[in-house]
Amino acid sequence: MGIVLDASAVAPAANTLGGEGWRQIGELGLALLLSAAIGLEREIRQKDAGLRTHALVGVGAALFVLISKYGFTDVLESRLVVLDPSRVAAQIVSGIGFLGAGLIFVSRGSVRGLTTAASIWVTAAIGAAAGAGLPVLAALTTGAYFLVALGFSAVTRRLPLSATAISALRVRYPDGRGILRDVLREAADRGFAIDDVSTETIGPRRGGREANGEPAKVEVTLHVHGRQSVSELAAALSDLDYVDAVLASDANVIDE
Repeated sequence: MGIVLDASAVAPAANTLGGEGWRQIGELGLALLLSAAIGLEREIRQKDAGLRTHALVGVGAALFVLISKYGFTDVLESRLVVLDPSRVAAQIVSGIGFLGAGLIFVSRGSVRGLTTAASIWVTAAIGAAAGAGLPVLAALTTGAYFLVALGFSAVTRRLPLSATAISALRVRYPDGRGILRDVLREAADRGFAIDDVSTETIGPRRGGREANGEPAKVEVTLHVHGRQSVSELAAALSDLDYVDAVLASDANVIDE
């Protein structure tokens, strides 16, 4: 239940002038500091939402809460105009949901960006806590974020790999070299089951060759599953003769 204030319950703090003062500046600064710390960790990991995004989300959430608490005291009137500061905090949750949804995308059954979207959501909560005058909770939540983001990563790397999670491999090589046979054999030798194979010719062709006289390129996409790391399979395929490039999307690796 939200807290409803009326004019008789409003008493401006001694260090404020019309709801603005050192206390509010400190709460805004704390939101900036904590959200920037999370953003720095995401920036170092080279994620789409980094330092600037997280800092702006945290400061914005804190400012919205401060506006809700102090921005309307001049219009309060006893038993006529009341104020519920919790309503803005509730709208922050909804608004950040739209921002986080824009960071999540699905490609061939693989979901990416969930952790980054969650970090945006937590950063908004930390900023709101700082703006609401709850510095201990804001700091503890920031510490919890780093525990999950850094500590839990080491735990997940030690968990057994799923034998049913489907990963994708894209291998590019010159046409006419018979390399697909070697690629399939390498995958089978490493214990991977192949669910789907598709091929695509890259570049213009003239009788099986590109315009510059070089063989046309073929890109084959494999959907595989197995208990070994797809990254290791990709490294082995990269060592095959004539293979130009290998791109792996490992379903067993959690997107950070």
